Order: sequence, then C-alpha cells, then structure tokens
Amino acid sequence: MNKLNAMTTFVQIVDSGSLTAAAEVLDTSLPTVVRTLASLEEHLKTRLLTRTTRKIALTEEGRSYLERCRHILYEIDAAELELSAQQAKPSGKLLITAPVMFGSMQVAPLLNQFLQNNNQVNAELLLLDRNVNLVEEGVDVAIRIGTLSDSTMIAKNVGHVRKVICGTPKLLNSLSPINHPKDLLDVPCIRFSGLSHGAHWQLYENNKTHSIAIKGPLVCNDGTSSLDAVCEGMGLGLFLSYQVESKIASGELQIVLAEFEPAPLPVSVVYSHTKLMSTRVRVFVDWVTQELKQAIKR
Repeated sequence: MNKLNAMTTFVQIVDSGSLTAAAEVLDTSLPTVVRTLASLEEHLKTRLLTRTTRKIALTEEGRSYLERCRHILYEIDAAELELSAQQAKPSGKLLITAPVMFGSMQVAPLLNQFLQNNNQVNAELLLLDRNVNLVEEGVDVAIRIGTLSDSTMIAKNVGHVRKVICGTPKLLNSLSPINHPKDLLDVPCIRFSGLSHGAHWQLYENNKTHSIAIKGPLVCNDGTSSLDAVCEGMGLGLFLSYQVESKIASGELQIVLAEFEPAPLPVSVVYSHTKLMSTRVRVFVDWVTQELKQAIKR
C-alpha cells in the first residue's frame, strides 16, 4: 500500500463528502477509492469513516488521523513549493483576520514588520471577534484563540493564554481577602461580555465547577473599555492574560484566584489546506508562527 496515496485519498473523501466525488477529483475509479480506503483501515486496524447510502462521517479515530494526514500532506506540498519558489519573492495580497484586541496588540505590529520586509506584498487585516469562514470569505490566514472545531483547516499552535481575574491594588486592599470563588459574590465586578457566560464567571476547583453570579456597575462588549473601568478601580474584571499583561507587569493591576482559573486557551495560526498554497501565504504563515510563539512566550 502506498501510504501517501492512501492518505491523499482519505483526505479527499472527507473534503468531497463521498467516495464517488473523491474518485472524480482524483481522476480514478470508485472501486479504486473503495479499495484504497479499505486497505488503509485494515492497515491501521481501525475504522476511519462510517458510511451509509446517503453520507459518510468521521469516527473519533478518523478525526484524529485526518488532522495528522493534513499536516503531513501540507508539509510535503510546502517542501515541493519551496523548492520551486526559491527564486521568487512573495508578492500579491494577503487577507488576514484576528480577534480585535489580540490583533491590535500582537498581530498588527508583526504584519507591519512583515510588509516592510516584503515590499511586493500588500495586506488587509480584519479585526473581528467572530470566527470567519476562511474559504467562503476568501481569508488567507486567521489567528484564533480557543479550541478549533473545523477539521478542514490546518492549525499551527503558537502558545496559550489564560483567563485571569484582576483588579487594582487599591480596590483589593479595600475588600475582604479573596481566596475562593465564593468570595466574589459581594465584590463589584466589571463584566466584559466577550468572555462571560451570561452574568456568571466559571472557575474551577479540582473537578468542581464554580459558576459565580457577578454584579457591578458596568457590562460592556468592548475589552478596552472594560479594562479602563477596572483600571479606574470600579471593580474586578475577567480578561485574557495578554490583554492585561502590561498592567500586571507594572503593578497597576493584580491577579486574584489564579489557582481557580479555567484551562488555558490555545492560540493558533489557521489556514486552508490547499495543494497550491501561494508563496506569500506560506512565507507569512511560517514567519508569523515563529514570531507569535516568541511574543506569547514573553
């Protein structure tokens, strides 16, 4: 069995939605596709797809294997493209999207640097607090925070960010000690609705979840405005760690209840798996992945 051919066939079946459609794309016969998939499943000793007369669906093992296949096939394509494009400089337009605050603080400065170093490339940066459909909206690269569910995309992890609760030292000194999630019940809080589950903050103690109903003078859907209110001492706030990193470092804000925080959220560079990945996209993805890893590590 040719493993790379089998991986390619498996990925194409998933992307096409059926064995028949995959056979058409691969310019081969349906029996060949059926045999290739059967041989792959027999080799792996596990079922990758459940098949009915109407549709196919990934098994849990198939979903995991699909991600590995996409990465392997992408690296092969990238290696071949790199060899063929060594003489060519990146050129053309990039369309990139990122969350509003993270994009403004981290991605925009990096993109400016990339454009200065690659003067034949121009870019459009969309800062949106929603996950766009890369294929439907023509986006080349997305920077995303949180767990990814779209198996048709390639994602490179560049680090993690925490959800932290913080407030000014003056406010914290005026309150009773906050040592447990229940101590938040009578504390004024600023609710940044972009991170809250309704009017509750979710905190964790071993295997127990504390859903704390919070109250305070302000609910806001904008992270910057919410952070300004917290820095003015109006209440405690829940933010992603990168949003308050400089405030914590300067001592303007202090973190509380760190031991009860949710699991850190992954930060990923996401892009569509395409065989003919342009030089500009490949170069930008490789570069920004390394730069973001260093920025988040700091």
